[in-house]
Amino acid sequence: MRHLTCKVVLVVVATVMAVMMAASQTPPAKEPAFEVASIKPSKPGTTGGGIRPLPGGQTYIASNVSVRLMIKLMYKITDTQIVGAPSWIDTERWDVEAKATHPATLDQLHEMFQNLLADRFKLRFHRESREMRAYVLSVDKGGSKLKLSQAQEPFDIPIKPTGPGKMIGTRVPMSYLCWVLSQFLDTPVVDMTGLEQFYDFMLEWTPPPPPGTGGPQRGEPSTEGPSIFTALREDLGLKLESGKAAAEVFVIDHVDRPSEN
Repeated sequence: MRHLTCKVVLVVVATVMAVMMAASQTPPAKEPAFEVASIKPSKPGTTGGGIRPLPGGQTYIASNVSVRLMIKLMYKITDTQIVGAPSWIDTERWDVEAKATHPATLDQLHEMFQNLLADRFKLRFHRESREMRAYVLSVDKGGSKLKLSQAQEPFDIPIKPTGPGKMIGTRVPMSYLCWVLSQFLDTPVVDMTGLEQFYDFMLEWTPPPPPGTGGPQRGEPSTEGPSIFTALREDLGLKLESGKAAAEVFVIDHVDRPSEN
């Protein structure tokens, strides 16, 4: 009986060791990355520009954009959440064309672009939580009016402007809506809705006038039509309130001008 017990123990130990050896020999999963990427300084005097994925979900392009804008978009943060960066990430402009091996979702493309920033721009940062002025997005007391999306993955940006103070959203997660609102308000927007699905909506409001022309400015209620605060409540059943909240800050430890193609 004692001999049998020893044999069982030896078998168990051998099995555990085999599993551990197999695990140690399994190569680590590769970080998602574009198959090819071209990065070039923008031509002097270039005006306009932008950054977006192309239809089909395989290609991301940027034209005449700063590294700061790339970071803001890929990590869905605002200017106030980027700390310690050198001045050239604002002043120097770049053209980027990156292509994946197969169609990917917008989140997957953004993860690939994050790794592109780390690989080619040598971007390194650490995150800190700091209390700052922010807006908090929550569900209004009457309940959400958002329509649950039945759309398939569109391989495209989920919120598109259709005119001044107009946007249409298709298969939008709350994290993306908060980021779009934060860009409009130039202030972090913290998601406290508890809504975890994808949603379709249309939103229309009266934009504030350009700075210096009088009247309410960005982030202030409009007197000539529904402000974005009113439109969110009436059209989407969401409440946007100003206050202070803990927001994630990206402290830049290192960033370089990109390596050659």
